[in-house]
Amino acid sequence: MLPMETKIIHFFRSVYFLYYDGFINMKVGKTLWLLIAIKLFVMFAILKWLFFPDVLQERFDNDAQRGQYILQQLTQEK
Repeated sequence: MLPMETKIIHFFRSVYFLYYDGFINMKVGKTLWLLIAIKLFVMFAILKWLFFPDVLQERFDNDAQRGQYILQQLTQEK
């Protein structure tokens, strides 16, 4: 009987090779993964840059002013 640590290592190695072999042998999947990567880049890099400007950087000169503004916004009663 194998020790528990060896069983865990064997399990993770088996899972790794399952995905590794599957990725190596896929044909259409590589193209789909490339499209997913491009889409994520567009979503997180380009769209963030266009639609979510750094408002605090534009309105305030230093970190103390920014921190005070955020504290006021979080603690004010509505």
